[in-house]
Amino acid sequence: MPTKKTAVLLMNLGGPDSVEAIEPFLFNLFSDREIIKLSPIPFMQKFIARKIASSRVQKVIPRYELIGGKSPINDITHAQAKSLQESLNADSAANRFLVEPVMRYWKPYTEDVVGRLIEGGYSDIIAVTLYPHYSKATTGSSVNELNRVLKSVNTKFRIKYVSNFATHEGYIKAICKRIKEGLRKFPKGHDAHVLFSAHSLPEDFIKKGDPYLDETEQTIKAVLERMTLPNHHLAFQSRSGPVKWLEPATDKTIERLGNEGVKDILVVPVSFVSDHIETLFEIDIMFKELAESHGVENFIRAESLNNSADFIDVLKDLVLSA
Repeated sequence: MPTKKTAVLLMNLGGPDSVEAIEPFLFNLFSDREIIKLSPIPFMQKFIARKIASSRVQKVIPRYELIGGKSPINDITHAQAKSLQESLNADSAANRFLVEPVMRYWKPYTEDVVGRLIEGGYSDIIAVTLYPHYSKATTGSSVNELNRVLKSVNTKFRIKYVSNFATHEGYIKAICKRIKEGLRKFPKGHDAHVLFSAHSLPEDFIKKGDPYLDETEQTIKAVLERMTLPNHHLAFQSRSGPVKWLEPATDKTIERLGNEGVKDILVVPVSFVSDHIETLFEIDIMFKELAESHGVENFIRAESLNNSADFIDVLKDLVLSA
């Protein structure tokens, strides 16, 4: 009897892989009505999204140029997929598992990956989100896009979803490890403040039942159960648009801490598992400059999980548990 072939999809946001890709990436992002409805009239969404992308691209290009001219998230996710596939198949017969990245707003697009699965004869899918905390704007949007594509093809798949891992033991251990490594970089005897920075979300999402904030707080609670952090804070970054976002904002929190005389801050990007513009530009460059201008002497970011062995072990456990 042939071995059943299982495809594992690593679902992530994606990012532009060149300067030329920035504007179409922004267009894809703002075209998604599950993130924000730019108009009560659905067919106007893409029209407005194109105008927003066109107006923002010249502001955004210099930011990407400062981090290498592209987002590293695509390369990192491909590396995660390769490592996970090797790890899974080391314990299974006949290379049972295929692991593929699936990006929501850039290549590889969902329909292209599903097409390759059909050609390869795969009938079972385990879709794993790379967002630790569920939100309809991230995991929900990726899952809905995958379901739309699957409904449009003639092949029937058996599918299971891993929609979050906010309190997975291995994930919490990995975060604690990065915090400890980060704290060791401060001068001996310095008592650094630990600032957990999560991607922001419109408050209206939370009021309508989105679990993102609760799950983010669960992650931090689990970390604090493993290690003592007397000076810790939660704040939110990466806001855009005129709606009311989760507070406090990371930049405002940094300003406040600096004005209060705090000299040492370790930023922990708690909702990001892979480096991208939010970590490499927003935290490492923009927030660092802001902190120094408000008297912070040592501003350090905890390393992202990226393609580390401990994070691949987390993904492997999520797949096998599913």
